[in-house]
Amino acid sequence: MAYETLLFEKSEGIATVTFNRPAKLNALNHQVMEELADSIERVRTDGEVKAVVLTGAGEKAFIAGADINELAVQTPVAGKETSVGGQSVLDGLEDLGKPSIAAVNGYALGGGCELAMACTLRLASETARFGQPEVKLGIIPGYAGTQRLPRLVGKGRALELILSGEPISAQEAYRIGLVNQVVPAAELMAATRALAKKIMANAPLAVKFAMEAVSHGLEMSEQEGQFLEATLFGLCCATEDMKEGTRAFLEKRPAKFAGK
Repeated sequence: MAYETLLFEKSEGIATVTFNRPAKLNALNHQVMEELADSIERVRTDGEVKAVVLTGAGEKAFIAGADINELAVQTPVAGKETSVGGQSVLDGLEDLGKPSIAAVNGYALGGGCELAMACTLRLASETARFGQPEVKLGIIPGYAGTQRLPRLVGKGRALELILSGEPISAQEAYRIGLVNQVVPAAELMAATRALAKKIMANAPLAVKFAMEAVSHGLEMSEQEGQFLEATLFGLCCATEDMKEGTRAFLEKRPAKFAGK
């Protein structure tokens, strides 16, 4: 698929997906979501790509929300279909099996905040702002914001953000656990790539299974989550990477993981 609303680049095993509608503050519409779904599948199936970074074009916005022109004409049926479709795309990002990092360079509002939350990790520039302002438009978050936000920051803080519709600063987002790091704007992409490389230096299957244990374990009882963890731990023990990792440790040398 040729992209009109995204830029897709690969370098050093990292794919970078840039939302490229700066005149619209990178707002999400159906075309953006279709192209995003294609780019996610492209990352999933490309053996050379070990991690993906998502960011926004321009200096103002990561993604400032939904395209209001498209949103304003939604019927009840189309609205539900839009929500379900968007949830499916972001579920695909969350379950990618490779680490995804949102480099939030400006406004991350509505669907932009929801998309960032579907990523494995989030880094923000000092000028970034986060929020779920949907109630100000007479709607609620529709791309799983009502589900992922309380899981990240707790029920009370999530309800405050969703019900007030007011944005918060990057510093506040860090304080409540919505983002992992806040860095100067000029350092955002370098810091994001450095974190991606740090993760990529580890065993790919172990990284994948660890993400799966955390993501799916949150939806289980603790006992069920522990069973999942033990099962995935056992799978790791069957990999070549486990043998290489333990051997490299004993031989006091860097491990060379193959993802097998």
